[in-house]
Amino acid sequence: MERSGVTTKAAAAVLVTMVLWASAFVGIRYAGEHFEPGSLALGRLLVGAIALGAVAAVRGVGVPPRAAWPGIIGSGVFWFALYMVALNWGERHADAGTAALIVGVGPVLVAFLAGWLLREGFPARLLAGLAIAFAGVAAVGLFDSGGGSTTRGALLCLVAAAGYAVGVVAQKPALRHASALQATTYGCVIGAIVCLPFGGQLVGDLRDAPASATIAVVYLGLLPTALAFYTWAYALSHMTTGRLGATTYLVPAIVVLLSWALLDEVPGLVALAGGALCLVGVAVSRGKPRPAVTAAR
Repeated sequence: MERSGVTTKAAAAVLVTMVLWASAFVGIRYAGEHFEPGSLALGRLLVGAIALGAVAAVRGVGVPPRAAWPGIIGSGVFWFALYMVALNWGERHADAGTAALIVGVGPVLVAFLAGWLLREGFPARLLAGLAIAFAGVAAVGLFDSGGGSTTRGALLCLVAAAGYAVGVVAQKPALRHASALQATTYGCVIGAIVCLPFGGQLVGDLRDAPASATIAVVYLGLLPTALAFYTWAYALSHMTTGRLGATTYLVPAIVVLLSWALLDEVPGLVALAGGALCLVGVAVSRGKPRPAVTAAR
């Protein structure tokens, strides 16, 4: 049986992770008014890579073994780089709450890709959940009052979710050979390298942006990127993957509350309904089949 102190610390780590990841959607929405999508991603990744690199150096963490690099590169390109650029761009056309609800389909896409690439199979509940989740995305993109802008935002957030999914599936084999800190640190570095073509934009945006927006970029790199991955890894070491994964349902709700309090924006009814469908799809895909009941004879 786990000690109560350990359980309390794990619960605190989960809460910190969820709040920080939720705050990222709000921070992106604010900083995105002054930074281009690519430059915002590069700035965030550079700050995160420096912070994680410092922690890795203090802990004496070395370079990952060769066998881990394909997965680390994949996660860096798709999870860190593509995900962040697409999400930053998507939040130019969709409010923070709607973006979080759509990106919430990521776990369904992870399960689908794992079934295809890692040969984990396609249970009926996964396919049903995928259909429900995409119905939710379609509802937001096609029927929300934002028109074409909302459609672009929904599609870009879906691209972000796909990037996250590919990155997670790529990272899974790497974790057999590298620690979570190694995979996260070097994945962040790879993401920053991929985003280096946006360096000119970043310099210009830093010159023109107000101090508050620059502080938001630093915040995104230090807390939702560096610290939140740390607290997630700590929680994962004290909880089952399934139980911890279920806590990600909290993120969209926290985002809606934070964006209402800090940005004075709330998703429309269609966006909320479509987002709810996305989360229902995730829940259906993660559900466990009931054991067959043998009729009494």
